[in-house]
Amino acid sequence: MRALAADMASSMGGTDGAQFLQVSSAIFYGLSSFLITVVNKTVLTSYRFPSFLVLSLGQLTASIVVLFVAKRLGIVKYPDFSRDIARRIFPLPLIYLGNMMFGLGGTQALSLPMFAALRRFSILLTMLLELLVLGIRPTLAVKVSVFAMVGGALLAALDDLSFNLQGYLYVMITNTLTAANGVYMKKKLDTADMGKYGLMYYNSLFMILPAFFGTWLAGDLDRAWQYEGWNDPLFAGQFLLSCVMGFILSYSIILCTQHNSALTTTIVGCLKNISVTYIGMFIGGDYVFSWLNAIGINISVTGSLLYTYVTFRKKPSSGSGSGSSGSGDTNSTDKKLLLPAGGRIDNV
Repeated sequence: MRALAADMASSMGGTDGAQFLQVSSAIFYGLSSFLITVVNKTVLTSYRFPSFLVLSLGQLTASIVVLFVAKRLGIVKYPDFSRDIARRIFPLPLIYLGNMMFGLGGTQALSLPMFAALRRFSILLTMLLELLVLGIRPTLAVKVSVFAMVGGALLAALDDLSFNLQGYLYVMITNTLTAANGVYMKKKLDTADMGKYGLMYYNSLFMILPAFFGTWLAGDLDRAWQYEGWNDPLFAGQFLLSCVMGFILSYSIILCTQHNSALTTTIVGCLKNISVTYIGMFIGGDYVFSWLNAIGINISVTGSLLYTYVTFRKKPSSGSGSGSSGSGDTNSTDKKLLLPAGGRIDNV
């Protein structure tokens, strides 16, 4: 898919090629995020798998194995291990692990419609972090759409009949980590000289042992071992699919962040929740309908649609004649803002 997108983009040239990469990478991320959310919910709730920690451990393992084999076969390239790699990509591994674990915990504890609504708080946090870390100021239209999404989520939460305090806490932690992951991923892609494959591989590699140890201390390894559903081929297949989809999702996040802004990546991840929201009313069996909750969810969805229009509409040319365009090449803009003369970003 990546090679096909690159070929099509090169044949289009200039502004159209850049816009194609932005849109195609966003669609790829949206589809990946939708599939893994549905599969995770099915495994953790419908099949009542006892441990989201073990599932996250499986996703880490799949990423390491796939990337290691791919590098051996010459399919992908990333730097060999060295002592300074951890320092160069810190704090991404910690953010990556926490985001994965708490996200799965929230998926297990909450209904998908409420999980989707609450996840939209990550958009506001990302917008604030982009301003502080990358120096990107959102337009008025972006601010209006973001506040509509967050306001709708708050309204829905006011009448959540299946309220789960632990689930709410997990989701809010995930929102904070998602915002941090998007912004710092953008920074590391441009400054750490690791490449998207290197970031994916070493994020997983550095966290696999701490994750395994923590899962063992929590007693989840034993609970997963005693789970009776391993003999069900359908469950086993979906568990393995969830592990592999963790790798695909990580790749799609990095690809989308590389060709768009960190805020756009977060928004796309929440846009897929439009379909997840309504399908989730029937998956898992843990959603309790109320009118106030439904109205809030739909307001949040409307805000997501508004942001999609504002972000991906074709922008007019700057008319400078210098070969640059006003098409919203956020990758170039972000890169310039990463290294201000005063060095403020380098000290963050």
